[in-house]
This record gives sequence, structure tokens and C-alpha cells, in this order.
Amino acid sequence: MKITYATEQDFEWVREKDRHLHEQLILPKIKGKEIYLLQDENGEKIGWMRYGYFWDNTPFMNMIWIEEPYRSKGFGKITVDFWENEMKRQGHTMVMTSTQADEGSQHFYRKLGYKDSGCLILDSQALEIMLTKQLA
Repeated sequence: MKITYATEQDFEWVREKDRHLHEQLILPKIKGKEIYLLQDENGEKIGWMRYGYFWDNTPFMNMIWIEEPYRSKGFGKITVDFWENEMKRQGHTMVMTSTQADEGSQHFYRKLGYKDSGCLILDSQALEIMLTKQLA
């Protein structure tokens, strides 16, 4: 697997795949190198990861998505490790993410060393679990 930064040429692919990201935010995130593309050995895009900043200073992984045939093969862990190393290289000492209480990804993050750090209660969906990890 190869991890690259999304470029302006990837705009349409990101727009089509990531339905949670408002279209007007795609280019600023691409320019800020806040979207990673995951590619298989043939260069086919198999997923993406994007992040932002909680409180404008703490890296927060907003979305990681791996296409179904490539799941449970270690690509998610490789991607999160890559991101954490990039954040550490930039001088950050903590990272964050979240997931809904009814989603299995909470177990994935806990296996990677993320700790429950609170929750957010929204009217229209399951409890949102906030998770943090100290970078060594």
C-alpha cells in the first residue's frame, strides 16, 4: 500500500467518495495536505483519510475510509501510524478522533492506543465517543 497526499487532480475523486466533506472545503484541505489517499500496489485508490484540528491546535482525524475488499488487511493501522508519525514530526504531542458508539471502529482505535476522553450527545445519532492518544 502507498499513502500520498491528495492533489488538486484528485478533487473530483474526493468529492465523489467523501460525502461528509462539504465541497467548498475540499481544495483548502488538499492544499493544507490534510487528505491522504491510499493506493494499492497497482496505484488504484482504495481509500482516504482526512483530518483537521480540534480547538485549532490538536490534530483530529475526521475520517478514514477503506474500500470493503481491502478492509481487515492492516491498511487502516498503517494509515493511522503514518498520520501519527507526521503529526509527531510536526511537533504535536496528542491526536484525537471520534466514532459513534454504535460503530465497531471504536475497538480499532482502542487497539491502537486511543483512550476514551468524553462524549458528545446529539439529537439525531448515537453517542459520539471522543478518543485521544498521547504521541510518545
